[in-house]
Amino acid sequence: MRRSWTARLSVLGRPLISTRWLVCHKRYTTMTASEAREAAKPGKLHGRAFYESIGSPKYIVAPMVDQSEFAWRMLTRSYMADSEQSKLLAYTPMLHARLFSQEEKYRRGHFQAVRPDASEPWLDGNASMDRPLFVQFCANDPDALLAAARHVAPYCDAVDLNLGCPQGIARKGHYGAFLQEDQDLIFRLINKLHRELSIPVTAKIRILETREKTLAYAQNVLKAGASILTVHGRRREQKGHLTGLADWETLKWLRDSLPPETVMFANGNILQEGDVEKCLEATGVDGVMSAEGNLSDPAIFAKPPPPGEEGREYWRGKDGKGGWRVDGMTRRYLDIIHRYALGEEPPQRRPLFMPGDDTAWLAADDAEGEGDEPARKRRKKDGPPRKEEANPNLSAMQPHLFHLLRHFVTRHTDVRDMLARGRKDGIDGYERVLEAVERRVAEGLLEYERTGGESFEAELRALEDSTPAAATESNGAGAGDETESQKADTVPEAESSRGTIRRCKRPWWVAQPIVRPLPSEALAKGAITLSKKNKAAVAAGASSRDLGSQKGGDDDGKEGAPHKAEAAAAAAATNTTTTHENGATAQQVETEAEAEGRKEELASRDELVAG
Repeated sequence: MRRSWTARLSVLGRPLISTRWLVCHKRYTTMTASEAREAAKPGKLHGRAFYESIGSPKYIVAPMVDQSEFAWRMLTRSYMADSEQSKLLAYTPMLHARLFSQEEKYRRGHFQAVRPDASEPWLDGNASMDRPLFVQFCANDPDALLAAARHVAPYCDAVDLNLGCPQGIARKGHYGAFLQEDQDLIFRLINKLHRELSIPVTAKIRILETREKTLAYAQNVLKAGASILTVHGRRREQKGHLTGLADWETLKWLRDSLPPETVMFANGNILQEGDVEKCLEATGVDGVMSAEGNLSDPAIFAKPPPPGEEGREYWRGKDGKGGWRVDGMTRRYLDIIHRYALGEEPPQRRPLFMPGDDTAWLAADDAEGEGDEPARKRRKKDGPPRKEEANPNLSAMQPHLFHLLRHFVTRHTDVRDMLARGRKDGIDGYERVLEAVERRVAEGLLEYERTGGESFEAELRALEDSTPAAATESNGAGAGDETESQKADTVPEAESSRGTIRRCKRPWWVAQPIVRPLPSEALAKGAITLSKKNKAAVAAGASSRDLGSQKGGDDDGKEGAPHKAEAAAAAAATNTTTTHENGATAQQVETEAEAEGRKEELASRDELVAG
């Protein structure tokens, strides 16, 4: 094979590949696209032919660590009309290739295609209800990736390589977005599956610092044999307070720069159902992937019912805006858990409440609640705790419900506390959460009708009257000093998340997205601070390009000096220091508590990359 790169050894002995080939990507000619297609296994479809064979889906449930498991995929599919079912593609949660290939216990706990000690189809990849399905792996060893992929090949339509995870655990494990400097390894990972796996391979990447580098990256992935390319419109550094907006313009440019037969999905900025079509139109891609938007609203890909046909699960306000009710979503979700994860019929339930229905059950619950005794002390149970077989559908319930009920539990903190105990109490605890949710939603609907919608209009007015407030914490500044957040200009509307919040705002009983502050807002509030060098650059009115170049960054082709807040946010994205309450910097906190933080991160991912 002909290769054109320069290599050096790191202190750990791992070869690090420079990005020189990215600039002169035409020299990287290990395999042409046509050669890659011919190298595929006989009879295996590739590229657009494969995409069309699975129904040309344009709605995609993203791969999410411990969060896109079978039950959640089923919940998302349940909102799609029969005529739209073929347009929905789902990914499994990200799986660790080495662990999956070596440990049977890990496979049983994360992928349930067949029942234990049986061969008939069960949940994951069941052709009667869970297709099309792609299984995603993180990996840095081609042989381990192939071994893992062969385990799932009979039960899915394609295997996807994760090249987009930006978290610290991915840096430590050397996978996800932290492989993007090692383009040779990326090529070998994909090409190994393309040549030797019986089903197609796909990949999910993030954009790089420049469009040209991103294009070369995409071409390398496609030349290696990827049938479908998913591109997240954010860079690896865009996470946490620096998440910001995905770059649809770069995705559009990339789509136009690749061959027309390339199948490409876009990821980023999908908060509501209407954003899906906007992204398709703006980028020209074949499909749109949603991650966090889907967690907040599993019906994000479903068309809302016409006015007058809402039924009991969809709510529409007096202003015509609406959404799916969280009590109905929670009920659907628990019914799926009962039926599939637990293998039992769901409990008999009363119809979801609508104004005009009998309210005797609410009065009965009130009387029962007034007569309740104070909570009793918990008794210590005899014997060792019961150890149950790991079930990805059950372990994901609590985080799913916290996402789905995020706006609900902000108001009803008693339900939040019930949900916090849900994992320990099991399915019975989650059923009690559902009962409380249904009751609170009924009360909210009655209040809305009683006030003629004023109960929600008051919230909207309060939102309109609110203004971004500068943080008041001094972060260690002297009594006479002015903090960075106090010096920051008021964030302009164009650079604020307030407009998005107003657009997405619904009553708390309706599923709705979580809108994150933009980097400029985080900077104004003091959540992030600039280095001295970038403070001086912002004061001088430096452009995004100038600030980015201080850390070796490249501009995006736009000229002109941006507003100070925009420049500051750009600087923050390249060189930031998070300030904590005690005045310590993020680097200091990381040094002092690195081991503990890593343990928590591992636990939060269900020991996904343990060992």
